Amino acid sequence: MSSQFKLLTERRFLPLFVTQFLGALNDNALKNAMVILIAFQGAKLTSASPALMVNVCAGLFILPFFLFSATAGQLADKHEKSMLIRLVKVLEIGIMVIAAIGFWLPSLPWLLAALFLMGMHSTLFGPIKYSILPQHLREDEMIGGNGLIESGTFLAILLGTILGGSLIAMGEHGANLAAATCMAIAIIGYLSSRSIPLAPAPDPGMTINWNPFSETWRSLAALKQSRTVFLAILGISWFWFYGAIFLSQFPTFAKESLGGGEGVVTLLLAIFSVGIGVGSLLCEKLSGNKVEPGLVPLGSIGLTVFAIDLWFCSPNACALGMGVMEFLSRPGSLRVLFDLVMIGVFGGLYCVPLYALMQTRSDASHRSRTIAANNIMNAAFMVVAALLAIALLSFGLSVPQIFLITAIVNAFVALYIYTLAPEFINRFLKWITRKS
Repeated sequence: MSSQFKLLTERRFLPLFVTQFLGALNDNALKNAMVILIAFQGAKLTSASPALMVNVCAGLFILPFFLFSATAGQLADKHEKSMLIRLVKVLEIGIMVIAAIGFWLPSLPWLLAALFLMGMHSTLFGPIKYSILPQHLREDEMIGGNGLIESGTFLAILLGTILGGSLIAMGEHGANLAAATCMAIAIIGYLSSRSIPLAPAPDPGMTINWNPFSETWRSLAALKQSRTVFLAILGISWFWFYGAIFLSQFPTFAKESLGGGEGVVTLLLAIFSVGIGVGSLLCEKLSGNKVEPGLVPLGSIGLTVFAIDLWFCSPNACALGMGVMEFLSRPGSLRVLFDLVMIGVFGGLYCVPLYALMQTRSDASHRSRTIAANNIMNAAFMVVAALLAIALLSFGLSVPQIFLITAIVNAFVALYIYTLAPEFINRFLKWITRKS
């Protein structure tokens, strides 16, 4: 895998990697710092219940993906991308100023405004991040580059979540430390963005439609022009649905099924994130440095098999509030962790080829708008995942049972996609034959 990591020494990739890593880190550090602050000091900020406000935070962060993705895709197709990235990073610094005021006062409206704007920051950055890769990387580097981006993103999510919670937990000065840290990350992100090479606009003459609703509909309708790209986006969106189900249930799973405390929740998140990172990095080696749709069925098989095994091996909690070491000493705990890391590994094998397929098969002049449409669908699938999990829990199902249902549905979704696009199965069979 040396060629993959060689990209981290080259200017055409490293500054982009660092910039996107720091952006994802800041997103999650700010979001988790706010959630922890509201959960434990909510009475100082609002009369609303902490549980309600935590869900409001989640909704505010994802709302910009519905409102601004279509516009973000148009901007990325019309303008030179390295300049756009620098402007987005300047916006991030301004957002951190708003967040710092919110932490310092403290003021919930200022904090919620910052969270909404950080969602908009991610919305603007997403189409640029994925559409600039084909302009700077050769086709035989696309799998490796996407693997690094995905592994870096999930590592940043993990570190940001831990960082935000840890800073807020540092007593009376925790909020100020969180504000200062987020500001520093934003500034470093801007500095790294200044080294990103030029990426000329693919469609500079286009006229931007500023109506987000009509442009969103037009972007989604345009996906039908390429069945392969549409099915790749459908597969990516399903991956985010699957991941949202698992990530959102980790706290309840750790507490009610495993008997663990906060440390065990962090352990589950770490294991899952590391697994996705490892799977993403393995894609280049397994694919032979080319965009290989045959890895997608392999990934979907693992996502079903290990989630079903997780249901089989999930114990009923016999203790509450266990620390990490006590949990690890319990019979069956290592099998739970093994299943989670393998779900992550096969998730990486599943999603990275789909991202590369979307990038390489989409029309270059409309690539950013295609990626924006993908982001809209991803957000919609994540919202549906949250609503479905709430509904299943309200019917009395346990978290392991929700994992089982997700695993079974994953198998049917995979069969549906592969029936519509036999290329995935044909390439999978050829890949198996070649490896054997």
